[in-house]
Amino acid sequence: MEKGIAVGGNIFVDYIKVIETFPRKGMLANITEERMSIGGCVSNTIIDLARMDRSLSLRALGCLGEDERGKFVLDLFEKNGIGSGGIRMRGDISTGYTDVMAALGDNTRTFFNYRGSNSLFDIGDIDFDTLDVKILHMGYALLLDRFDGEDPEYGTVMARALSKARGRGIKTSLDVVSEDSDRFSRVVIPSLRYCDYLVINEVEGSLIAGIPVRDGGGKLLEQAIRGVCQKLKELGVVESVVLHCPEGGFLLDNSGYYTMPAVNVPRDFIKGTVGAGDAFAAGALYAFYREWEPEKVLFLANCSAAANLSSADSVSGSRPLEELLDLGRKYGQEKPKGA
Repeated sequence: MEKGIAVGGNIFVDYIKVIETFPRKGMLANITEERMSIGGCVSNTIIDLARMDRSLSLRALGCLGEDERGKFVLDLFEKNGIGSGGIRMRGDISTGYTDVMAALGDNTRTFFNYRGSNSLFDIGDIDFDTLDVKILHMGYALLLDRFDGEDPEYGTVMARALSKARGRGIKTSLDVVSEDSDRFSRVVIPSLRYCDYLVINEVEGSLIAGIPVRDGGGKLLEQAIRGVCQKLKELGVVESVVLHCPEGGFLLDNSGYYTMPAVNVPRDFIKGTVGAGDAFAAGALYAFYREWEPEKVLFLANCSAAANLSSADSVSGSRPLEELLDLGRKYGQEKPKGA
Protein backbone atom coordinates (compact mmCIF):
# COMPACT_ATOMS: atom_id res chain seq x y z
CA MET A 1 0.00 0.00 0.00
CA GLU A 2 1.26 3.48 -0.89
CA LYS A 3 2.29 5.84 1.88
CA GLY A 4 -0.15 8.69 1.99
CA ILE A 5 -0.44 12.23 3.27
CA ALA A 6 -1.06 13.42 6.83
CA VAL A 7 -2.53 16.86 7.49
CA GLY A 8 -2.17 18.29 10.98
CA GLY A 9 -3.27 21.45 12.73
CA ASN A 10 -6.43 23.54 12.81
CA ILE A 11 -9.85 21.90 12.63
CA PHE A 12 -12.89 24.14 12.81
CA VAL A 13 -16.58 24.09 12.13
CA ASP A 14 -17.53 27.03 9.92
CA TYR A 15 -20.82 28.89 10.27
CA ILE A 16 -21.01 30.67 6.93
CA LYS A 17 -23.24 33.69 6.45
CA VAL A 18 -23.49 35.08 2.93
CA ILE A 19 -24.12 38.82 3.15
CA GLU A 20 -24.78 41.47 0.50
CA THR A 21 -21.87 43.63 1.62
CA PHE A 22 -19.74 43.99 4.74
CA PRO A 23 -21.19 46.82 6.86
CA ARG A 24 -19.47 49.69 8.56
CA LYS A 25 -19.12 49.34 12.32
CA GLY A 26 -22.49 49.70 14.01
CA MET A 27 -24.47 49.20 10.78
CA LEU A 28 -26.65 46.33 9.53
CA ALA A 29 -25.94 43.75 6.82
CA ASN A 30 -28.55 41.40 5.36
CA ILE A 31 -27.80 37.66 5.46
CA THR A 32 -28.96 36.01 2.22
CA GLU A 33 -27.77 32.46 2.89
CA GLU A 34 -26.31 30.46 5.76
CA ARG A 35 -24.85 27.02 6.18
CA MET A 36 -22.61 24.93 8.44
CA SER A 37 -19.47 23.34 7.07
CA ILE A 38 -16.04 22.26 8.18
CA GLY A 39 -13.08 24.64 8.12
CA GLY A 40 -9.44 25.00 9.00
CA CYS A 41 -6.30 23.69 7.36
CA VAL A 42 -6.84 20.03 8.24
CA SER A 43 -10.52 19.80 7.34
CA ASN A 44 -10.39 21.79 4.12
CA THR A 45 -7.17 20.37 2.71
CA ILE A 46 -7.81 16.74 3.58
CA ILE A 47 -11.40 16.71 2.25
CA ASP A 48 -10.17 18.23 -1.02
CA LEU A 49 -7.48 15.54 -1.24
CA ALA A 50 -9.93 12.75 -0.43
CA ARG A 51 -12.34 13.83 -3.17
CA MET A 52 -9.47 14.38 -5.59
CA ASP A 53 -8.33 10.75 -5.32
CA ARG A 54 -10.40 8.20 -3.39
CA SER A 55 -7.47 5.75 -3.38
CA LEU A 56 -5.18 8.12 -1.48
CA SER A 57 -4.35 7.17 2.11
CA LEU A 58 -5.04 10.18 4.35
CA ARG A 59 -4.57 10.84 8.06
CA ALA A 60 -5.94 13.80 10.00
CA LEU A 61 -4.03 15.08 13.04
CA GLY A 62 -5.54 17.55 15.48
CA CYS A 63 -7.71 18.09 18.52
CA LEU A 64 -11.51 18.16 18.85
CA GLY A 65 -13.90 18.63 21.73
CA GLU A 66 -16.27 15.86 22.76
CA ASP A 67 -19.30 17.78 21.50
CA GLU A 68 -21.68 18.00 18.54
CA ARG A 69 -19.22 20.00 16.47
CA GLY A 70 -16.53 17.39 17.04
CA LYS A 71 -18.93 14.61 16.05
CA PHE A 72 -19.86 16.54 12.90
CA VAL A 73 -16.20 16.66 11.85
CA LEU A 74 -15.51 12.99 12.62
CA ASP A 75 -18.61 11.86 10.73
CA LEU A 76 -17.51 13.84 7.68
CA PHE A 77 -14.01 12.38 7.83
CA GLU A 78 -15.44 8.86 8.04
CA LYS A 79 -17.74 9.44 5.05
CA ASN A 80 -14.72 10.52 3.01
CA GLY A 81 -12.48 7.63 4.05
CA ILE A 82 -10.10 9.76 6.09
CA GLY A 83 -8.23 8.20 9.00
CA SER A 84 -9.01 10.00 12.25
CA GLY A 85 -6.91 7.93 14.65
CA GLY A 86 -4.59 10.92 15.00
CA ILE A 87 -7.39 13.14 16.34
CA ARG A 88 -7.25 13.71 20.09
CA MET A 89 -10.66 14.09 21.73
CA ARG A 90 -10.98 16.30 24.81
CA GLY A 91 -13.85 16.75 27.21
CA ASP A 92 -12.44 19.86 28.88
CA ILE A 93 -12.86 22.27 25.94
CA SER A 94 -15.22 22.69 23.02
CA THR A 95 -14.40 22.27 19.33
CA GLY A 96 -13.15 25.43 17.65
CA TYR A 97 -15.40 27.26 15.24
CA THR A 98 -15.41 30.24 12.89
CA ASP A 99 -18.16 32.66 11.91
CA VAL A 100 -17.46 33.41 8.26
CA MET A 101 -19.01 36.50 6.71
CA ALA A 102 -18.87 36.06 2.92
CA ALA A 103 -19.68 39.31 1.10
CA LEU A 104 -21.30 38.95 -2.31
CA GLY A 105 -20.35 42.45 -3.42
CA ASP A 106 -16.63 41.78 -3.77
CA ASN A 107 -16.34 38.02 -3.02
CA THR A 108 -14.32 38.68 0.14
CA ARG A 109 -14.68 36.87 3.44
CA THR A 110 -14.13 37.98 7.02
CA PHE A 111 -13.50 35.53 9.86
CA PHE A 112 -14.45 35.65 13.54
CA ASN A 113 -12.63 32.75 15.13
CA TYR A 114 -12.85 30.78 18.40
CA ARG A 115 -9.77 28.55 18.64
CA GLY A 116 -11.26 26.20 21.23
CA SER A 117 -9.72 22.72 21.12
CA ASN A 118 -7.11 23.87 18.57
CA SER A 119 -5.43 25.90 21.31
CA LEU A 120 -4.52 22.65 23.12
CA PHE A 121 -3.20 20.67 20.14
CA ASP A 122 0.49 20.04 20.85
CA ILE A 123 3.50 18.18 19.51
CA GLY A 124 2.91 15.40 22.04
CA ASP A 125 -0.41 14.63 20.34
CA ILE A 126 1.42 13.42 17.21
CA ASP A 127 2.82 9.88 17.34
CA PHE A 128 5.79 10.30 15.03
CA ASP A 129 6.83 6.65 15.53
CA THR A 130 3.69 5.45 13.72
CA LEU A 131 3.40 8.34 11.27
CA ASP A 132 4.12 6.28 8.16
CA VAL A 133 3.32 8.83 5.45
CA LYS A 134 5.16 10.42 2.51
CA ILE A 135 4.16 14.02 3.28
CA LEU A 136 3.12 15.84 6.46
CA HIS A 137 1.32 19.13 5.85
CA MET A 138 0.92 21.40 8.90
CA GLY A 139 -1.20 24.54 9.31
CA TYR A 140 -1.87 27.10 10.23
CA ALA A 141 1.22 28.63 11.76
CA LEU A 142 0.16 31.71 13.80
CA LEU A 143 -3.12 30.01 14.74
CA LEU A 144 -1.84 27.02 16.76
CA ASP A 145 -1.02 28.28 20.25
CA ARG A 146 1.14 25.35 21.35
CA PHE A 147 3.02 24.96 18.05
CA ASP A 148 3.59 28.72 17.84
CA GLY A 149 5.21 28.62 21.26
CA GLU A 150 8.94 29.09 21.76
CA ASP A 151 11.34 26.15 21.72
CA PRO A 152 14.85 26.70 23.16
CA GLU A 153 16.54 24.56 20.50
CA TYR A 154 14.45 25.00 17.34
CA GLY A 155 12.94 28.43 17.88
CA THR A 156 9.32 27.23 17.86
CA VAL A 157 7.51 23.98 18.62
CA MET A 158 6.34 23.86 14.99
CA ALA A 159 9.96 23.87 13.84
CA ARG A 160 10.70 20.97 16.21
CA ALA A 161 7.70 19.02 14.88
CA LEU A 162 8.74 19.49 11.25
CA SER A 163 12.32 18.49 12.12
CA LYS A 164 11.07 15.29 13.79
CA ALA A 165 9.04 14.40 10.72
CA ARG A 166 11.97 15.04 8.37
CA GLY A 167 14.11 12.87 10.63
CA ARG A 168 11.77 10.00 9.80
CA GLY A 169 12.16 10.58 6.07
CA ILE A 170 8.83 12.42 5.74
CA LYS A 171 8.56 15.41 3.42
CA THR A 172 7.16 18.41 5.28
CA SER A 173 4.83 21.18 4.15
CA LEU A 174 3.63 24.31 5.94
CA ASP A 175 0.75 26.74 5.58
CA VAL A 176 0.25 30.03 7.42
CA VAL A 177 -2.83 32.00 8.43
CA SER A 178 -3.35 35.55 7.19
CA GLU A 179 -2.94 37.78 10.23
CA ASP A 180 -2.48 41.52 10.61
CA SER A 181 0.45 41.41 13.02
CA ASP A 182 4.22 41.59 13.35
CA ARG A 183 4.57 37.95 14.47
CA PHE A 184 5.49 36.45 11.09
CA SER A 185 9.27 36.67 11.40
CA ARG A 186 9.32 35.38 14.96
CA VAL A 187 6.84 32.52 14.56
CA VAL A 188 7.20 31.39 10.94
CA ILE A 189 10.85 31.85 9.98
CA PRO A 190 12.27 29.25 12.45
CA SER A 191 10.22 26.53 10.69
CA LEU A 192 11.38 27.26 7.16
CA ARG A 193 14.67 25.37 7.36
CA TYR A 194 12.71 22.21 8.25
CA CYS A 195 10.11 22.77 5.55
CA ASP A 196 10.32 20.99 2.18
CA TYR A 197 7.29 22.79 0.75
CA LEU A 198 5.90 26.18 1.75
CA VAL A 199 2.44 26.86 0.26
CA ILE A 200 1.03 30.27 1.26
CA ASN A 201 -0.67 33.30 -0.26
CA GLU A 202 1.03 36.46 -1.48
CA VAL A 203 0.05 38.50 1.59
CA GLU A 204 1.58 35.96 3.97
CA GLY A 205 4.69 35.67 1.82
CA SER A 206 5.05 39.44 1.76
CA LEU A 207 4.80 39.71 5.53
CA ILE A 208 7.34 36.94 6.15
CA ALA A 209 9.84 38.29 3.63
CA GLY A 210 9.21 41.97 4.38
CA ILE A 211 8.70 42.78 0.69
CA PRO A 212 5.52 44.56 -0.54
CA VAL A 213 3.92 42.75 -3.48
CA ARG A 214 1.23 45.26 -4.53
CA ASP A 215 1.37 48.92 -5.36
CA GLY A 216 -0.83 51.61 -3.84
CA GLY A 217 -3.65 50.74 -6.23
CA GLY A 218 -3.55 47.04 -5.41
CA LYS A 219 -1.80 46.01 -8.63
CA LEU A 220 0.29 42.85 -8.30
CA LEU A 221 4.04 43.40 -8.67
CA GLU A 222 5.27 40.17 -10.22
CA GLN A 223 8.94 41.00 -9.82
CA ALA A 224 8.28 41.54 -6.12
CA ILE A 225 6.56 38.13 -5.98
CA ARG A 226 9.71 36.58 -7.39
CA GLY A 227 11.74 38.47 -4.81
CA VAL A 228 9.53 37.10 -2.03
CA CYS A 229 10.00 33.54 -3.30
CA GLN A 230 13.76 34.02 -3.44
CA LYS A 231 13.84 35.47 0.08
CA LEU A 232 11.80 32.58 1.49
CA LYS A 233 14.14 30.11 -0.19
CA GLU A 234 17.10 31.93 1.33
CA LEU A 235 15.42 31.69 4.73
CA GLY A 236 15.62 27.92 4.47
CA VAL A 237 12.78 26.31 2.50
CA VAL A 238 14.36 23.08 1.28
CA GLU A 239 12.58 22.33 -2.01
CA SER A 240 9.67 24.49 -3.21
CA VAL A 241 8.20 27.87 -2.32
CA VAL A 242 4.68 28.20 -3.74
CA LEU A 243 2.69 31.44 -3.58
CA HIS A 244 -0.93 31.84 -4.66
CA CYS A 245 -3.17 34.85 -5.18
CA PRO A 246 -6.28 35.67 -7.24
CA GLU A 247 -4.05 36.34 -10.25
CA GLY A 248 -2.42 32.89 -10.23
CA GLY A 249 0.34 30.72 -8.79
CA PHE A 250 4.12 31.14 -8.51
CA LEU A 251 6.69 28.45 -7.70
CA LEU A 252 10.40 28.60 -7.00
CA ASP A 253 12.37 25.40 -6.58
CA ASN A 254 15.94 24.28 -7.11
CA SER A 255 15.38 24.05 -10.88
CA GLY A 256 13.97 27.53 -11.47
CA TYR A 257 11.06 29.94 -11.20
CA TYR A 258 7.63 29.19 -12.66
CA THR A 259 4.40 31.18 -12.97
CA MET A 260 0.91 30.28 -14.11
CA PRO A 261 -2.19 32.51 -14.31
CA ALA A 262 -5.42 31.57 -12.56
CA VAL A 263 -8.10 29.55 -14.33
CA ASN A 264 -10.38 32.09 -16.00
CA VAL A 265 -13.77 30.89 -14.71
CA PRO A 266 -16.85 33.02 -15.54
CA ARG A 267 -17.97 35.53 -12.93
CA ASP A 268 -21.28 33.72 -12.35
CA PHE A 269 -19.31 30.52 -11.58
CA ILE A 270 -17.97 32.13 -8.40
CA LYS A 271 -20.11 31.62 -5.28
CA GLY A 272 -17.43 32.28 -2.65
CA THR A 273 -13.74 32.14 -1.81
CA VAL A 274 -13.80 30.38 1.59
CA GLY A 275 -11.17 27.63 1.54
CA ALA A 276 -9.70 28.57 -1.85
CA GLY A 277 -6.19 28.76 -0.43
CA ASP A 278 -6.50 25.30 1.13
CA ALA A 279 -7.87 23.95 -2.15
CA PHE A 280 -4.82 25.38 -3.94
CA ALA A 281 -2.59 23.76 -1.30
CA ALA A 282 -4.37 20.41 -1.74
CA GLY A 283 -3.68 20.49 -5.48
CA ALA A 284 -0.04 21.36 -4.89
CA LEU A 285 0.35 18.63 -2.26
CA TYR A 286 -1.17 15.99 -4.52
CA ALA A 287 1.17 16.99 -7.35
CA PHE A 288 4.18 16.94 -5.02
CA TYR A 289 3.04 13.53 -3.76
CA ARG A 290 2.93 12.23 -7.35
CA GLU A 291 6.29 13.96 -8.06
CA TRP A 292 4.94 16.02 -10.97
CA GLU A 293 7.00 18.74 -12.62
CA PRO A 294 6.52 22.36 -11.45
CA GLU A 295 4.16 23.42 -14.28
CA LYS A 296 1.81 20.54 -13.47
CA VAL A 297 1.99 21.43 -9.76
CA LEU A 298 0.77 24.95 -10.50
CA PHE A 299 -1.84 23.81 -13.04
CA LEU A 300 -3.50 21.33 -10.66
CA ALA A 301 -3.29 23.78 -7.75
CA ASN A 302 -4.99 26.48 -9.83
CA CYS A 303 -7.66 24.03 -11.02
CA SER A 304 -8.39 22.94 -7.45
CA ALA A 305 -8.66 26.55 -6.28
CA ALA A 306 -10.97 27.37 -9.20
CA ALA A 307 -13.29 24.47 -8.38
CA ASN A 308 -13.52 25.68 -4.80
CA LEU A 309 -14.96 29.00 -6.01
CA SER A 310 -18.13 27.24 -7.17
CA SER A 311 -19.43 26.96 -3.58
CA ALA A 312 -19.95 29.34 -0.67
CA ASP A 313 -18.41 26.86 1.79
CA SER A 314 -14.89 25.50 1.90
CA VAL A 315 -15.29 21.99 0.43
CA SER A 316 -18.51 21.57 -1.57
CA GLY A 317 -16.65 22.57 -4.73
CA SER A 318 -14.18 19.66 -4.35
CA ARG A 319 -14.00 17.35 -7.38
CA PRO A 320 -12.17 14.23 -8.60
CA LEU A 321 -8.80 14.75 -10.25
CA GLU A 322 -9.95 14.43 -13.86
CA GLU A 323 -12.83 16.85 -13.32
CA LEU A 324 -10.39 19.38 -11.86
CA LEU A 325 -8.09 19.07 -14.85
CA ASP A 326 -11.05 19.33 -17.23
CA LEU A 327 -12.10 22.55 -15.52
CA GLY A 328 -8.70 24.06 -16.24
CA ARG A 329 -8.77 22.87 -19.85
CA LYS A 330 -12.29 24.21 -20.36
CA TYR A 331 -11.74 27.73 -19.10
CA GLY A 332 -8.07 28.12 -19.87
CA GLN A 333 -6.00 30.73 -18.13
CA GLU A 334 -5.52 34.43 -18.50
CA LYS A 335 -2.42 36.56 -18.09
CA PRO A 336 -2.05 37.57 -14.41
CA LYS A 337 -3.16 41.14 -13.74
CA GLY A 338 -0.09 43.28 -13.26
CA ALA A 339 2.25 40.76 -14.86
